[in-house]
Amino acid sequence: MRKLILGFLVLSTFLHAQDKPKLVVGIVVDQMKMEYLYRFSNDFSNNGFKKLMEKGFTFHNMHYNYMPTYTAPGHAAIFTGAFPNVNGIVGNDWFNKATGKEMYCTDDASVSTLVEGTESEGKMSPKNLFSTTITDELKLATNFKSKVIGISIKDRGAILPAGHFADWAFWYTKTGNFISSSFYGNKLPDWTIQFNEEKNYIKYIEKGWDLLKPKEIYNESLKDNNPYEGKLFKKTPFFPYDTKEMFTNNDAGVLRTTPYGNNLIADFAKRAIENEKMGADGITDFLTMSFSSTDYVGHVLGPRSIELQDTYLRLDETIADFLAYLDEKVGKGNYLVFLTADHAGAENATYLKDNKYEVESLNSKNIQQSIIDFSQKTFGENLLLDYSNFNIFINKEKVNQKGLVLNDVKQKFKAFLLSQSFISNIFTEEEIQNSSSNNQLLQIISNGYDPKQNGELVLLFKPGFMEYSSTGTTHGSPYSYDTHVPCLFYGWKIKKGESFSKKTITQIAPTLAQKLKITMPNGTQSEVLEEVLNK
Repeated sequence: MRKLILGFLVLSTFLHAQDKPKLVVGIVVDQMKMEYLYRFSNDFSNNGFKKLMEKGFTFHNMHYNYMPTYTAPGHAAIFTGAFPNVNGIVGNDWFNKATGKEMYCTDDASVSTLVEGTESEGKMSPKNLFSTTITDELKLATNFKSKVIGISIKDRGAILPAGHFADWAFWYTKTGNFISSSFYGNKLPDWTIQFNEEKNYIKYIEKGWDLLKPKEIYNESLKDNNPYEGKLFKKTPFFPYDTKEMFTNNDAGVLRTTPYGNNLIADFAKRAIENEKMGADGITDFLTMSFSSTDYVGHVLGPRSIELQDTYLRLDETIADFLAYLDEKVGKGNYLVFLTADHAGAENATYLKDNKYEVESLNSKNIQQSIIDFSQKTFGENLLLDYSNFNIFINKEKVNQKGLVLNDVKQKFKAFLLSQSFISNIFTEEEIQNSSSNNQLLQIISNGYDPKQNGELVLLFKPGFMEYSSTGTTHGSPYSYDTHVPCLFYGWKIKKGESFSKKTITQIAPTLAQKLKITMPNGTQSEVLEEVLNK
């Protein structure tokens, strides 16, 4: 009888432990197209991306449902389940109507850095994020007993996912240190100070960057040093790269534009899990990780470069190693991982044009100057206050001074811009705010439009046109090449499977809330991914 009772107690304890995961790990891969999981599949190991896909649940048709598809709005949308017009993060930076100046998404003059010598990089917090995150709601649900930590090369990639109530957010700087701000505490944890003192980035700088595999393996990419690649710290884009020389001529920030930035994030995340004892008890903790090196490499060298493919093959190994670490440290079945991206990325427009698709790279300064020239010719005055993030801000004070009607000015600006060959459409603030679901692209623009923070007109380029240099790539549009990202769930109570129906990025956070049986973030529309909720 005693054995029976003991067995029942052990079984009850086991079942109770499985009621919630010990740790949730939210992984964001910066600028990752879903297509990379297909294109590079033959060269991946069996224990990284393939393991997540083959033993977890894959949403093949996940999309962003707003514009602009940038890094900060992407991280905010994933973790709030809300559009930029609700969560307030309408760009990485944007024109502030109240001050007449550019503002950055996580700027906070009221806080200070916790690491000497990083003053300009450390005055950051989530104060510009209007809605709660899934990490915030976990904190509330456990009376702040859960630990929440955000880690990234980029400040915005660490701060926005971790939310308002995070224990810590850490980001990398050009000094080689991981830093945080006084928003989170008065002093860095001792383990973070020790990690910085070890100068862990140096071992990667000293490795140099050569191909992980034989060059013939990279036949999914264009040849090395092709005309669509930019230069990496003034160096010809050709393997191998002397990262020690690049470091000597620049600073520790060079690590960002190599695959090793991702390795350093994983190293730091392991140290956080160990020292903060994340996933060590029955209270669910939440770690957010954003791998940014993919974005840096993609921007400079483009989506068809060998460098980008090598970065993903190395990230695959990093993820495989991290999953093995979680198995050992937290235990199989005790953790839940989801992996997605903050946006995808366009094909290089010059590459497309060279292959007979009539698109091109656009120069934002030229666009801005053409608007100024038009305004001066039409109204005798430059009425353009700012042009950025596809937004046109009109100087209303000057409009009033000249006795003009604002709506007439908008319509004339719109007519001029519609005459440009690269423009698909122009929408006024009234059209955007009165949009209906009948026009899908207009609805996507509306989802990203905050009337207090956006302009009087929003531009929509034709597909394939890119406001960037002739090399590398960028993102930001509402088209599928910028919106289509991976979404993988793996681990605790996730059955193997896949879905090909269209899903949207704002479904992730409410799905996690339902999975964890906690309150949904306060700005979400509450649409969920039922496939990973069904038992």
